[in-house]
Amino acid sequence: MTLLALGINHKTAPIALRERVTFSPDSLDQALNSLLAQPLVQGGVVLSTCNRTELYLSVEQQEDLREQLVAWLCNYHGLGAEEVRNSLYWHQDNEAVSHLMRVASGLDSLVLGEPQILGQVKKAYADSLRGHAQSSELERMFQKSFSVAKRVRTETEIGASAVSVAFAACTLARQIFESLSTVNVLLVGAGETIELAARHLRQHNVKKLIIANRTRERAQALADEVDAEVIALAEIDSRLAEADIIISSTASTLPIIGKGMVERALKQRRNQPMLLVDIAVPRDVEPEVGKLANAYLYSVDDLQAIIEKNLAQRKAAAVEAETIVIQESSEFMSWLRAQAAVETIRDYRAQADQVRGELEARALAALTQGGDPQKILSELAHKLTNRLIHAPTKSLQQAARDGDAERLQILRDSLGLD
Repeated sequence: MTLLALGINHKTAPIALRERVTFSPDSLDQALNSLLAQPLVQGGVVLSTCNRTELYLSVEQQEDLREQLVAWLCNYHGLGAEEVRNSLYWHQDNEAVSHLMRVASGLDSLVLGEPQILGQVKKAYADSLRGHAQSSELERMFQKSFSVAKRVRTETEIGASAVSVAFAACTLARQIFESLSTVNVLLVGAGETIELAARHLRQHNVKKLIIANRTRERAQALADEVDAEVIALAEIDSRLAEADIIISSTASTLPIIGKGMVERALKQRRNQPMLLVDIAVPRDVEPEVGKLANAYLYSVDDLQAIIEKNLAQRKAAAVEAETIVIQESSEFMSWLRAQAAVETIRDYRAQADQVRGELEARALAALTQGGDPQKILSELAHKLTNRLIHAPTKSLQQAARDGDAERLQILRDSLGLD
């Protein structure tokens, strides 16, 4: 059994490629079914966020396994292998374990130490359990990663400062507008990132908050918290001109805000500037919007420079966190290697128990026939000892005859001999 991590992220692929290999929530079950139907795949988890798409797998190892899995990923998304290959990373066993721990702890995030990724990893794992059996090794790897992420949060200052994609978007808005108290903000979506953005903006006393979402019920709960107005996605076109800032993060597979829509809004605004921050992958705002005069469009990749300014205080904590990951991944691999001996230990115990039962039955039979108890007990002990040490004795003799000092020492250690 081998543990694997295969994927792309913001470090290895641009947004134009990442958005083509995402798995939408609606297609996740289908993707998992297809993935688990692949030969030799024993268990799998699909993690798909705006910054990464990763497959975590428990598989039976074989020579062309990597090519098979890359081919599955490309075929599923209708991509050529040459389009994806150079952006893919492949981690196996200890590297896969430490990678997942780093991801769950926020050490591999666009925003170092951001806490949202742990919830996304937990959700991906929970989704994989819905109607799908998981291997015990994969299950243990994820549970261990959750505990490592908690330890990193508890023992280091990795999450001390409020840094996130949502925070970076709000920082950008404050850089462009002198005071947020005079601007209207349209938030598109009602997920975790938008929730964080809404809270940041409310803390800076924006003039007005409008939340557009597919389902009003979910948006209303957030709106009540931050004193915002709720509209439907279909109303964006008619309300867009009111917004000085638009921050969008939905799971839509197609753009929600198009170039024509923004052109009409700018005309109504008499070309007063608009800031559009598109955090979604796939993108919610057509890239062509960025070519319009007075429309300032930033994608999730564009936020990188802003985010880097907020990372200095987390770098020392990241060094501590990496030490924890190295220690914990090493312990996990020791546990994993020990699992390989479980069947052998079970067989050895069963063999010893069979010998014990056989000799015990003979001794009891002799006792019922009136034999001398002391003699029968002594004979039982003698025979049991001889039967149990017979195979190890042969192995010790053979190692000595072969002059194999290393094997001889291993056998001595196994038998508890000084």
